[in-house]
Amino acid sequence: MGKKDLSDLPEGADSPLNSAVSARDGSAVQMATEAVKHRQCRLAYQPVMQARPPHGVAFYEGFIRVLDETGRVIPAREFMPQVENTPLGRDLDCVALEKGLRAMARNPDIRLAINMSARSIGYARWSRVLERFLKRDPTIGERLILEISEDSAMQVPELVIDFMDRLQDKGVAFTLDDFGASNFSFRHFREFFFDAAKIDGQFVRGISTNPDNQALVRALIAVAREFEILVIAESVETREDAEFLVASGVDCLQGFLFGAPSVKPPWEQESAEKTAS
Repeated sequence: MGKKDLSDLPEGADSPLNSAVSARDGSAVQMATEAVKHRQCRLAYQPVMQARPPHGVAFYEGFIRVLDETGRVIPAREFMPQVENTPLGRDLDCVALEKGLRAMARNPDIRLAINMSARSIGYARWSRVLERFLKRDPTIGERLILEISEDSAMQVPELVIDFMDRLQDKGVAFTLDDFGASNFSFRHFREFFFDAAKIDGQFVRGISTNPDNQALVRALIAVAREFEILVIAESVETREDAEFLVASGVDCLQGFLFGAPSVKPPWEQESAEKTAS
């Protein structure tokens, strides 16, 4: 018997591939649900480096992770696309925010960026977590950076603008994530007042040998400069890419070249190394 041509299947019929994808997505959602329920979530921290001397850590970014039943750390890309616009996604936002704020409360010398989405603004639990920590320690606001993607910001722009205006009065900074990846209109920079913009990694990886991306990134940097916005490049993986980005005028660099996200806080490792020396 010959192989069956999947194109002959009735429209909407399940294929082995569709079934496998559905099973994988369902498993990812179940895993994340159990992790939230049993408090098996962590933040993985990645350093964001200053592009110019003294080339130290400008701040860290915290990424949500969950643990599976074996204790294995699962990165967000394995489950977040399936839960992003669900109540579980909002719960994960709350977990990430609370863990990040607790880390800042315990370590008064660090600055930390946490990802958020527009859906978080209207979620009472998320707002209560933020307000509780800001009231308890006013210095946290001056050290907190909230990252919001272009797509998310444009879903409810008026709500996001009002939220940013209120929080910036408390010292909180905002970064536009995925800069350049979608149709974010430059005129919105006047309305949103972002403190920083993070160039999307698809334009950064291999940029030292890609003339098209070089031209695009230079243009993005020029736009950010017009609005006095700090520029961050993510997904920096090679020394050559880093050198090009620094020469082009970025302010901060983030990527595997400087360190992978780690559930063990890097500042604790640095403190231990200093003590040992």
